[in-house]
Amino acid sequence: MIGEVSLTPLFPLPVIAVFGALSLLLVLPAMMSSVSVGVWRLAATLGLLVAVLNPELVRENRKAQSDIVIALVDRTASQSVGRRNAQAISALAHVKASIDKMPNMELQVSEVQDSIPEQTGSGTTQGTLIMRRIQHAIGSVSKSRLAGILIISDGQIHDATPEAVDLISNSLGEYTPIHALITGERSERDRQIIVEKAPAYGLVGKKVSIEYRVEDRIGQGLTDGPTANAVGLAKVSLSDGDEVLSVAHQPVGQTRQFEINLDHAGPSVLTLEVEPMAGELSTLNNKALVSINGVRDRLRVLLVSGQPHAGERTWRNMLKADPAVDLIHFTILRPPEKDDFTPLNEISLIAFPTRELFEVKLKEFDLVLFDRYVVRDVLPPSYLENINNYVKNGGALFLAVGPEYARQDSLYQTTLGQLLPAEPSGRIIEKGFLPKISNVGMRHPITANLPGGGAMKDGGKTKPKWGRWFRQLDTVARDGDILMTGLSRPLLVVDRFGKGRTATLLSDHIWLWARGFEGGGPYAELLRRTAHWLMKEPDLEEENLRAEVRGGKLLIKRRSLIGESAKITVVHPSGEETNHVLDLDQYGQGHMEIHALGVGLYRVKDGELEIEVAASEVNPIEFTDLRATSQHLRSLVKKTGGSVRWINQELPDIRKVRSSRTKYGKSWLGLLENRAYVVTGMEETQLAPPMLLVLIILTFLMTAWWREGH
Repeated sequence: MIGEVSLTPLFPLPVIAVFGALSLLLVLPAMMSSVSVGVWRLAATLGLLVAVLNPELVRENRKAQSDIVIALVDRTASQSVGRRNAQAISALAHVKASIDKMPNMELQVSEVQDSIPEQTGSGTTQGTLIMRRIQHAIGSVSKSRLAGILIISDGQIHDATPEAVDLISNSLGEYTPIHALITGERSERDRQIIVEKAPAYGLVGKKVSIEYRVEDRIGQGLTDGPTANAVGLAKVSLSDGDEVLSVAHQPVGQTRQFEINLDHAGPSVLTLEVEPMAGELSTLNNKALVSINGVRDRLRVLLVSGQPHAGERTWRNMLKADPAVDLIHFTILRPPEKDDFTPLNEISLIAFPTRELFEVKLKEFDLVLFDRYVVRDVLPPSYLENINNYVKNGGALFLAVGPEYARQDSLYQTTLGQLLPAEPSGRIIEKGFLPKISNVGMRHPITANLPGGGAMKDGGKTKPKWGRWFRQLDTVARDGDILMTGLSRPLLVVDRFGKGRTATLLSDHIWLWARGFEGGGPYAELLRRTAHWLMKEPDLEEENLRAEVRGGKLLIKRRSLIGESAKITVVHPSGEETNHVLDLDQYGQGHMEIHALGVGLYRVKDGELEIEVAASEVNPIEFTDLRATSQHLRSLVKKTGGSVRWINQELPDIRKVRSSRTKYGKSWLGLLENRAYVVTGMEETQLAPPMLLVLIILTFLMTAWWREGH
């Protein structure tokens, strides 16, 4: 309990001052005429002044508060290198043991995790954000209780800007110290491959260049000075998944490039990897990812109509409506066997350029479409074999057939028959029917969620809301996936052949949907999806595994034509594997989320498909330089009166010091002893009780009167 005297005047102090001055003026003549009488009048006046000033003894009940020490422990990806985590655990245990021995000292531990990029007003932030955590700690703890901040880290801090250092040091002042305990070794060696330039997009079928550089960093920890680069050759490889695309031996420190050809649309995640150097700290940054999204400049489509018919314009209009499609359309109006004795110079038709289209430039087309084509002498067997090889090597073939498919002059009876999934029986069915989506079609991206196609309900499917067709070829599906049916027979069948794909539409009445018959149907969407699936559009893959990292979570999506669940294995950046079961709905789609707080490369696989996805940037800043250093923290530590210690050398003693003392020594570091307290109660006692003052004043007045009477 601490006491002090305070005044609680009954009147404003200026009034009391004026009263006191007037009283002294009245007492002064008495003092001059008779000292013995004036003394008693002065005593009475002073007693009256004490009464109106009302002095009190105020005593506070104080409760001592403990000082707070904040320990920030770096748990980011770079701390997993070497023995750093073990050193951090040892240092934290030493700090806890030391603080426990100190009375009125409290330890608060906060772990700094990898920062997943987030878009802020100042741009994207990521990496080890120690400064941000210090600012938060300062704001959450009373400054009068803060004894100091201990940072246990490898020193790779990514937000140690001069502005942040000044802000923190000004907030703490020179009395509250920040000490840094550095994990790792001083003499560390590290090799890194750096992607200097890589396009985000590239045209399919064109070459793109990736510029890179290999850097060997040696001994930064010895001097905390400029980087020392080694010289020599390093083996660098470029791969796409498990396939190695190119290998080169390149000089260290010099920029070189790889050239690759984009062979498909959609994202391609390529891996640049450099061999380890002797005595290297870690190979975490020996690998860099390059994500290039392949886009098609213009789709080249060859449409061959075997004869004029009602649905021919449906195909032409659909393809011409797409500005990204270059369409070459030929309709065979006068086959070679037709001879009406018309002179050639009077015929306005042009000759069909068979050799140019089916031998010279066939590989340039993204899609070849035969619309009710009849085998005549227009395409010799060698050209049909070229089409066969074209599909086998990755091309796309779409057949829209009519009655000719059931005859002997159908394409099925040629060498193309081996890649066509539907075998004709020779029968043509001409009656009204409603096209329906099959169970497999409900899962396949070509026909899934097709407008008006119905939905799965109670183990069955609702009736489609579109118009009827009136002709269908009777066939048996040998291979492939039946996506649509009519009269319980295959109507739309897709298949894979070699590296390419085929699709067969077994009716020539889709034009009824285009004309709006009985409400029409989604003919354009169906044909567009089918064409783009044939051209390997990534979004239309029926067996699809995708993943992305967003908001600290790994989002996994799976699509499949079969099965009710998928077993997913996730390989985390640390090398840890976790197994999960992803449930698929009745449409063959499912998604799940798992925590993804680590920065780096995640590998997701389900036994058939495997993908890689990067948390943070494709090449995270956390792996830019893996060497331990004190360079980034020296300025902050110096301005707050703290010190930098390497844990591998020694763990310093920790002691309390007053604000006026030095905060560190050769083998120790100090924490501020604040002696903070809170007032829990207060007692007030009047030093001049009113009745006692009245008696004293009256005594002084009566004595003065008595003295004057004598």
